Amino acid sequence: MKLQWNIFIAFFRVGILGYGGGPSSIPLVHKEVVDKYKWMSDEEFGDLLALGNTLPGPIATKLAGYIGYRVSGVLGMLNAVLATTLPTIFLMILLLSSLSSIKGYDWVQGMTAAVIPVVGVMLAVLTWQFIQKAGKGMGWLSTIIMLIAVFILLEILHLHPGILIGALLILAIIKKDGKKEEAPLSERDGDSS
Repeated sequence: MKLQWNIFIAFFRVGILGYGGGPSSIPLVHKEVVDKYKWMSDEEFGDLLALGNTLPGPIATKLAGYIGYRVSGVLGMLNAVLATTLPTIFLMILLLSSLSSIKGYDWVQGMTAAVIPVVGVMLAVLTWQFIQKAGKGMGWLSTIIMLIAVFILLEILHLHPGILIGALLILAIIKKDGKKEEAPLSERDGDSS
């Protein structure tokens, strides 16, 4: 029961504080899942995020569904998805019902603008953590070259991120299979000597 409560609270916080859409929820999910409750490692979260971005649908609910399922099965999945989506649904109903009467207030107009710097810093910290992880895994020269190439593909050529991530995943699988096929040859060489 405590586990279900922790899942609910973790994803409720993500749902209620994730201003700015799915990408702004990612650092919050990371904070809850990796830092606070330690349900997965940084590396596992990075892999999950990469895979989640290749699939259709909002990233926050995909992360909630998978992590909830991984932590506590189907009940955990339902709990996490409801905790992520219900706060937003209730806030939308509440705000849209009362917006016509309060939309002229400055605090309403500036509410989202005030949150943007916080979300920006959280995304920057998470981005730096991912770059460090890539630097350790691929080497810093390869990471810098890849960052430049990805920037050109996404921001200048406007390639969809899902296509790029999918292509990189396929490339990684092909490369991994190639290494596996080479292994028996080296083993045979070792046997013959």
